[in-house]
Amino acid sequence: MSKEASILFDIPGPRARARNKALTAIVSAVLLAILAGLVWRLYDKGQFQEKLWSPFTEWTVWRHLLLPGLMNTLKAAAVATVLALLFGIVFGLARLSDHWWIRIPAGAVVEFFRGIPLLILIFLAFFVPNKISPEIAESQFGQIQRLSVDYFFFIFGVESNAGVVTVPAFAAVVFGLVMYNGSVLAEIVRAGVLSIPKGQSEAAYSVGLRKNGVMRLVLLPQAVTVMMPAIVSQIVVLLKDTALGFIIAYGEFLQAGFKQVPANYSNNVLQAGIVVAIIYIAINMSLSRVATWLERRSRGSRKTTGQTLGASGPPPAPGLTGQSSGKASAA
Repeated sequence: MSKEASILFDIPGPRARARNKALTAIVSAVLLAILAGLVWRLYDKGQFQEKLWSPFTEWTVWRHLLLPGLMNTLKAAAVATVLALLFGIVFGLARLSDHWWIRIPAGAVVEFFRGIPLLILIFLAFFVPNKISPEIAESQFGQIQRLSVDYFFFIFGVESNAGVVTVPAFAAVVFGLVMYNGSVLAEIVRAGVLSIPKGQSEAAYSVGLRKNGVMRLVLLPQAVTVMMPAIVSQIVVLLKDTALGFIIAYGEFLQAGFKQVPANYSNNVLQAGIVVAIIYIAINMSLSRVATWLERRSRGSRKTTGQTLGASGPPPAPGLTGQSSGKASAA
């Protein structure tokens, strides 16, 4: 504990420290007792039997169920993260535009997708195109629909057969994740840029930079460090939200580990949940570690070191140089 008192917290005295230690010991003992009781209850119910945990030590289970599900989760999360960041940067900066015809539509898009539950977005992306694409194909927009599927959306596995557009589960999950989390990231970008003191932009304008240069060279580099914790938190949310793909039978990690494994191995739901939770925690902690490293590196790269003063001390005040030298010569 620091020896200096902060504004909101006074350094506790000997009696307060003793009381805090006693309370900490009591709370720790209570928590350990609850944990021990829970473990004993699980043991009494036979939840520690070898047959319930042994499936997670078999390579066949990992190869055919868990690893494919984990790869599907990471693939959807990686693609959605990149697209959501691009979406957030574009629409976040668009909301800061001086032109109302850019700022207002961008704000409407962000607020619309931020207000719709992610589960509904995934559901709509999976089922709606199949229903409305035949009518669009027969209208004047049919050519646009065909070209967009053949030259862009095919990347995500979207197919068009006789005017009927079929969206795979992967594309629907990615669409929902991008639209929802990208809208949240857009607000993070906007708030991060606005958090930079006005003096930074005013100084940049004073040296002749235009708004594009001010945003690109001055505001965004500083805002990235400010936004990094919020961005990483949203990426962690995005990774966990891939589990919502169960509504359209997307084979992600939670479905594979929490549904398929118990269905094939003694209904070990509790054990599967523990294993899946540990892996999710490990992935999210790794993301946090990487983000912390990036933040420290970005902060360190912008630090500047001033010139070290010489042994003679600070320079003399204006108008005293000659007097000082004269006195030195007389001495």
